[in-house]
Amino acid sequence: MITSEKIHKTAIIDSSAQIAPDVEIGAYAIIGKDTIIEQGCKIGENANIQFAHIKKNTKISPFASVGGEPQDLGYKGEKTGVIIGENCWIREFATVNRASGEGKNTIVGNNCLLMAYSHVAHNCVLKDNVIMANAATIGGHCQVGFGAFLGGMSVFHQNLRIGDMAIISGASAARLDIIPYCKAEGIPCLPIGLNAIGLRRKGVDKVSRDAIHKAIRILRNEQYNTTQALELIEGEFKDNEYINNLVNFVRTSKRGCTLRYKAAYHGVMEEDGEE
Repeated sequence: MITSEKIHKTAIIDSSAQIAPDVEIGAYAIIGKDTIIEQGCKIGENANIQFAHIKKNTKISPFASVGGEPQDLGYKGEKTGVIIGENCWIREFATVNRASGEGKNTIVGNNCLLMAYSHVAHNCVLKDNVIMANAATIGGHCQVGFGAFLGGMSVFHQNLRIGDMAIISGASAARLDIIPYCKAEGIPCLPIGLNAIGLRRKGVDKVSRDAIHKAIRILRNEQYNTTQALELIEGEFKDNEYINNLVNFVRTSKRGCTLRYKAAYHGVMEEDGEE
């Protein structure tokens, strides 16, 4: 039986759990099967954690749920899990579901902030430094790139990708991939410019920022199809890691990337009325 002055007497801890000696666990928290909690972590009151590996110095706020069963009708009880990186903060009522598929994991990288009511579905992978604002929701098998910011109440279709250092406005919705380094907003969620502030804060030099900005404008230019735009970008910008990442992201997209508005994205209704 695990005992510690930092673990509240009402906490329920499964015998299989591995908990570092300095971990703080609040009242009525539930630490379920096959859970590892590393040193420096703080688990809030009424949090529910199971089938999860929580790495160093991560905070899980009251009523958060980590490692619950995936909301996937194909899940048949196979052994899966969740990995939460170091120095993360999972806020109140946020949910991170474990994966579907034997031996698979839902993965959240280091230094991530999942604000209240945000949802990370089964088999998602979040890279380091991702921020999901309040009630942001990503469907199963999504991938979120390094340093991306997902605005409050934004929603993302399963299996899509969000590129590195993209920033997405609140109340947006996407069913296709979001390219790296952009500001994006709307329904459908469109790139509307460069995430210049975010790139500057993360140390991207001005030459690269200007190159990315121009590349995004080329991708959005209706004069070119996607293949033509990528060839033009590659011809103009050589040996730039950010441009190479952007081009590779678009080329490897399975769902496709939303680059410009198309009326076909929306149903069109004609109203019959009296003149």
